[in-house]
Amino acid sequence: MRHGLPTFFFVAAILTCSRADAQFSARRPSEPLPVGEDFHVELGLMFWTPTPTLLIGSDAFTVVGSPTVDFVQEFSLENERFREFRLVAKPGRKHKVRFNYVPVDYEKSAQIQRTIVISGRTFAVNATVNSDVEWKIWRFGYEWDFVSKSAGIVGLITELKYNTVTAVLTSPDTSVTATAQATAPVPTLGVIGRGYIAKTVSITGEFTAFKIPDSWSDTFNAKFYDFDLYGTLNLGKNAAAQLGYRSIIADYVVDLDNGDLKLKGWYFGGMVRF
Repeated sequence: MRHGLPTFFFVAAILTCSRADAQFSARRPSEPLPVGEDFHVELGLMFWTPTPTLLIGSDAFTVVGSPTVDFVQEFSLENERFREFRLVAKPGRKHKVRFNYVPVDYEKSAQIQRTIVISGRTFAVNATVNSDVEWKIWRFGYEWDFVSKSAGIVGLITELKYNTVTAVLTSPDTSVTATAQATAPVPTLGVIGRGYIAKTVSITGEFTAFKIPDSWSDTFNAKFYDFDLYGTLNLGKNAAAQLGYRSIIADYVVDLDNGDLKLKGWYFGGMVRF
């Protein structure tokens, strides 16, 4: 109850402010919407090439002398390009419902440089091991733009970030396989600000975060930070191009599995609006 009250009052404040905003708007004409805000549905496709950090620990596999496997170092993982899907529905001037999905998958075989124990079997240096790490990031959120002007917006964001992580190590010579899986739903709060430096050009920054304290549970805790900075060129009312930089940091402990995951890098893409 102690931790649920802030969330209750936050939601109640949003609903109260929204009702007051509607009443106030009915009494005075609102400013015209910028071209990038005048839509009901926005669909986006981004192409992201992040630099990864993937430290994963599990009782299914271990590196001798270390509690986690550094997949980037052990398997020389390189930067890869992933697709990011975005959907924004706008039922009102100051209200947006947001959805985002990023499927991340790194797969590579390598001769390991340290001894790894997989499902109780020990594999020495120079043994060939296949690795496959999947990190699927889902975002379901609501945005309330308490400032909505022709020059830009300032808003609050509340989201559920649903993360699923699967790491698999396999020995092709012995067919020994070990799998670590974790699902970490994390509610986050954050802010967004967008300013129009020209009629068709805007710069946006948004940040959402949350941390589940270690004291809540010995078998489950998580923290998540998501920072996104991007510029948008509006190609008329129904299309836009975007260039940005995004950083995602996730730490989790779920039962006997744990991870320290980071993705940071540039992306580009486009949107269509209706």
